[in-house]
Formats: sequence, C-alpha cells, structure tokens
Amino acid sequence: MPKFSWHTDPVPAGLAVRQVYGFLFVPDGRLLIRLDGSKHTLPGGRPEPGEVTYSEILRREAMEEVTVDIGEPYYLGYQCVDDGISPYAQVRMAALISRSHPPAPDPDSGRTYRRLLVHPSKAGDLLAWGETGYLQATAAAEAAVAVLGLSADDLPPSGEL
Repeated sequence: MPKFSWHTDPVPAGLAVRQVYGFLFVPDGRLLIRLDGSKHTLPGGRPEPGEVTYSEILRREAMEEVTVDIGEPYYLGYQCVDDGISPYAQVRMAALISRSHPPAPDPDSGRTYRRLLVHPSKAGDLLAWGETGYLQATAAAEAAVAVLGLSADDLPPSGEL
C-alpha cells in the first residue's frame, strides 16, 4: 500500500511530478470540488508533452475538467507518494477562479463533471485523503486568505456552481 506525506518545500530534483491539482476558490471564499459520481476530488491531472510549468498544467486541467478560468496559481507544496517502487510527487496549488463557463465534457474522459462549492473547512472530509488531505486543505485555506486575499469571515453556504 502506498505511503503519502505532505511537504511545503519545492519538489526535489529527480522526483517525478505525475500530477498537479488545484484548490480553486471563488471570490467569496468557497472552494470548488469536482464530483465524479459520488467521488469528491480536486480539478487537476497529469502533465502533457510541452507543458513546462505547474501553472500551465493546472490551467489546462481546470478548463478541461470543470470549465473555469483561473488567476495566477500559488504553489502550496506536494504530496509524496511512495509506492515502494518509484516515489513520485503530486503538486498542489491554490488559485482564484476568474470566470466560470457552462459545464462541458472533459476531452480526455468524455464525462461532464459536476462542480460543488464548499466552505474550505469541509474539504478535508469531502476529499477523504486522510491526514495529508487535511494538511493540504489547511494550507490552501491559509493561502486563500494570506496570498489570494480572500476573507475568512462570513463565508456563504455550500452549493453548486
């Protein structure tokens, strides 16, 4: 069974980045969660040939999976996945959603994902990623206030985008 650990420093040289996921916030402070059936996750995915930065990957994945434009992403850290064979990194970023488009099928899967807006404090439970998930959600909520300029006060209730 893989082991997961959360790190806020840069991804070490030589550790492959296999995924980039984003904690995407709307201006009122709610967080976008992607729904795939009953599974809750963040928008994101694998790097494609020619993509050089984590920001490029996240921007593409945000549009493909949940049809939103985002502002400049902020690096939160990475989750190291040690599968016992070849450890790799899953980068996590935070960004503001600048524009929402009507839902459309993901070009990779053909599925149209539902988008749920939640209070950031619910992310750890919904993602069900264990302790590292709670650490990531906390880092994202802190960055939303400190870096993205969102207010932690008077957040509206959850709902669909």
